[in-house]
Amino acid sequence: MGKGAGLTEDEDVRAMLRGSRLCKIRSRTWHKERLYRLQEDGLSVWFQRRIPRAPSQHIFFVQHIEAVREGHQSEGLRRFGGAFPPARCLTIAFKGRRKNLDLAAATPEEAQRWVRGLAKLRARLDAMSQRERLDHWIHSYLHRADSNQDSKMSFKEIKSLLRMVNVDMNDMYAYRLFKECDHSNNERLEGAEIEEFLRRLLKRPELEEIFHRYSGEDRVLSAPELLEFLEDQGEDGATLARAQQLIHTYELNETAKQHELMTLDGFMMYLLSPEGAALDPAHTCVFQDMDQPLSHYFISSSHNTYLTDSQIGGPSSTEAYVRAFAQGCRCVELDCWEGPGGEPVIYHGHTLTSKILFRDVVQAVRDHAFTLSPYPVILSLENHCGLEQQAVMARHLRAILGDVLVTQALDSQNPEELPSPEQLKGRVLVKGKKLPAARSEDGRILSDQEEEDEEEEEAEATEQRRRAKQISPELSALAVYCCATRLRTLRPNPVPPQPCQVSSLSERKAKKLIREAGNSFVRHNTRQLTRVYPLGLRMNSANYSPQEMWNSGCQLVALNFQTPGYEMDLNAGRFLINGQCGYILKPACLRQPDTTFDPECPGPPRTTLTIQVLTAQQLPKLNTEKPNSIVDPLVRVEIHGVPADCARKETNYVLNNGFNPRWGQTLQFQLRAPELVLVRFVVEDYDTTSPNDFVGQFTLPLNSLKQGYRHIHLLSKDGASLSPATLFVHIRIQRF
Repeated sequence: MGKGAGLTEDEDVRAMLRGSRLCKIRSRTWHKERLYRLQEDGLSVWFQRRIPRAPSQHIFFVQHIEAVREGHQSEGLRRFGGAFPPARCLTIAFKGRRKNLDLAAATPEEAQRWVRGLAKLRARLDAMSQRERLDHWIHSYLHRADSNQDSKMSFKEIKSLLRMVNVDMNDMYAYRLFKECDHSNNERLEGAEIEEFLRRLLKRPELEEIFHRYSGEDRVLSAPELLEFLEDQGEDGATLARAQQLIHTYELNETAKQHELMTLDGFMMYLLSPEGAALDPAHTCVFQDMDQPLSHYFISSSHNTYLTDSQIGGPSSTEAYVRAFAQGCRCVELDCWEGPGGEPVIYHGHTLTSKILFRDVVQAVRDHAFTLSPYPVILSLENHCGLEQQAVMARHLRAILGDVLVTQALDSQNPEELPSPEQLKGRVLVKGKKLPAARSEDGRILSDQEEEDEEEEEAEATEQRRRAKQISPELSALAVYCCATRLRTLRPNPVPPQPCQVSSLSERKAKKLIREAGNSFVRHNTRQLTRVYPLGLRMNSANYSPQEMWNSGCQLVALNFQTPGYEMDLNAGRFLINGQCGYILKPACLRQPDTTFDPECPGPPRTTLTIQVLTAQQLPKLNTEKPNSIVDPLVRVEIHGVPADCARKETNYVLNNGFNPRWGQTLQFQLRAPELVLVRFVVEDYDTTSPNDFVGQFTLPLNSLKQGYRHIHLLSKDGASLSPATLFVHIRIQRF
């Protein structure tokens, strides 16, 4: 971490660089003291293990941290941290599947140092430009490749550096580059020579070519020349003032900046910044109309939210709810069963999953539901409790959530109309069964309104079934806008819609409706909410493609957030825009009550998407422990939309180069319903004998994809940034 980073001066960061002995807490009896120390790069933390492992198993990266919480703010510390005062405790939560790190420091001051220090390091990482990340990335490798730590690099050390950064350069070429930079002629590169070697290594000939196309002879871009580039890129609002502003933001050379000129370095900085990315920056904040009824939005929804990993027999945890909210989820599932001592519990019925208290989950909802998004949260109750514990559930919901809970219609004049996300900001809705008006006093068995319990096991005892058919008036009263009902048939004749009724369908039943009822189902979903959930038969929490359900306007397409894969990539891509608030306005053809849209018959092609896959940069090594394994990358572009639009095309593979592979191949797609399309860019490691290995991906809606030369910033399997790994493409969208 260069002195210029300004953080080596910081007291907290300096203490972290020296290291701290922190107590790691895993259970009531497992408390172990370990040394934790910030690495010089300021990007990773080294920690001691009882049994030494491979070097990569001894560090965690700052960029993989989801949140740092003070005090007893995790399930682990609430259960096992009793011996340690909250002021000395902190929890580091990670993106993806890595377990929380629950720690206790020797003093409250030391705990605060780590909390503050990590916050500063995360803020710095967010502010770092792609170019600085690249420098850091290279320098951290340099440090590792310099085996004798003499700050000089022999050819052998340079070769090992190249392998670390995923380049298999032939010896002759590598040695030639080495000698060209070895001005002191002593078979060692040092100081400026190393910098020059890296600069040559990081050269981007394809960017230089584009730059020179616009800069002409003088090899610098004037503001009018940059404007010409912006116009060719199809940038909205391309003006001379905009070009001047970009020069002031991204140009590194002060003299050039004063003369309103952009050098190649500044041009590269711009193209690697969020403004040069494939995702439209204007779509990253809330930009859609949030004043329409709830049924007009896709709503990010989770299934079996309480499970922490993909095994149905795995542990249940309130942490799984916190993690789902951190991923933008707005509809979570609570599977409620009778618990001991009159307290309802949540777990996966009839399995060996551990149980958590219903009230602890409601507490987690209160504490974490609105940290990322202000828009409403829906609690989908799957209720297996008798009348007494149902009444306890209703009491907990009212007591813990207070005014946040919606207990009556917002508009008493039109209680049947669904409010908008804007009207419901900061509120929690309960989705559950409702007693018919006439029977609401005694809570006896419901009429045929009753929906069979969603994933009821056939073997379930009749007694259990009889009790599940009863509903307590206290709990019934809390289902205001989301009354669970059974979708019997879709009648095309005009039946008055009942906006406050929500039907839940398994993926199989939803697919059947899409096939058989096409447009009627789309119309139904313009007025009412539909929740779709994965089949319960799968013991490994497998997902289904959510796209099929979105095509028909289903709003609550519930996925197992704990299972990574292309299905969750699509979900993340769908909800990536609009400030990641968990609500996306459906296209007009899925909102108009008299729409004629049918996803099975979308009409003729209206849009051509042409993607030139040019190059990639710094793809991660898949096997960090094997120094000689280098990737053979290929790029696949997938279109997810109505069935007629779904397609996948890929490039050839490039042998042994993950550092700067070049393809220069064009992939083209014809689209019939572009407003529903998600585009997924996938990089894989080609393998002749077995399935290709996943390297990275990025998914986004076609309507948020910018045209022209763009960088795509790749993500890992669990959605963490793979920075500085990028894909460089040219995009053209022709609408006709």
